[in-house]
Amino acid sequence: MKRLRELLLAAVLCLMPAVVSAGAAHAAVAGDSRTVPAAATVAAPEASAATVAAPEASAAAGAHTVTFVNRSGKKLWIGSTVNKGEPDGDSKSLKALPVLKPGQSATVTIPEDKAPYHWRGKFFARQGCSGTSGSTFHCAIGDCGVFAQRCATGEQPVSLAEFNFDKKDTAAPWYDVSYVNAFSLPITIAPKGAEKVTENGSCSQQGCREDLLPYCPKADRQHNSAGKTVLCVNPSRDATSAYSDAIKKHCPKAYAWSKQDQETGNKTMRQCANCKGFVVTFW
Repeated sequence: MKRLRELLLAAVLCLMPAVVSAGAAHAAVAGDSRTVPAAATVAAPEASAATVAAPEASAAAGAHTVTFVNRSGKKLWIGSTVNKGEPDGDSKSLKALPVLKPGQSATVTIPEDKAPYHWRGKFFARQGCSGTSGSTFHCAIGDCGVFAQRCATGEQPVSLAEFNFDKKDTAAPWYDVSYVNAFSLPITIAPKGAEKVTENGSCSQQGCREDLLPYCPKADRQHNSAGKTVLCVNPSRDATSAYSDAIKKHCPKAYAWSKQDQETGNKTMRQCANCKGFVVTFW
């Protein structure tokens, strides 16, 4: 999300109800070595809820939350990376991220109420993970280091849910679904606590539920050991291609290439200043 803040500020000046042209860079960001507690409440599918909290974790008053829902039918390890080297301070990395079985959900609180008073980063689903956390743990898709509940490196190409929470920006939070680097799982982002949501205006749901792997150009497909297509990787993230054409056709409310927000009538990014948080669903 390099250059995200500057481009988002420009978008505020020209924001229209139905169209937002707010640039977002989608470069993979290395995980910040600093961490802060993040509380996670995990709900079991069709059963009672269990609560998992990091040491000294607490929900900051006024901070937004992000709830993750696993509808993929697969076990998912949530990953996250943040922007680094920003002039107004690096966002704080999250730890104690949830691991979700099919049907489970979990909620984390965004650390935006303490310095640097913003959080700019991304979430994604890691798949096919195994090994011992802290030593041999790795994931087949979305790998970001040897820890099961946090990232130590930037993520491999994968579907992303991107956010800019900024206490100094009255239009924030900003959010988008990005398939700029790759498509692994369908993602939707839906604001919570926002009134009068319109289909394409501010606070609209972004992303799509449809599995886009069947539309992936053959040259961009990656397969598992059984020969099944499990990942579609963009060969040219900064230019249009057969990949971006396929993604845009079937999911116009997600980024298919890095400059899609400059296209007339694009539906890639939204902001929702009055929402209490978001629901990120992996389908």
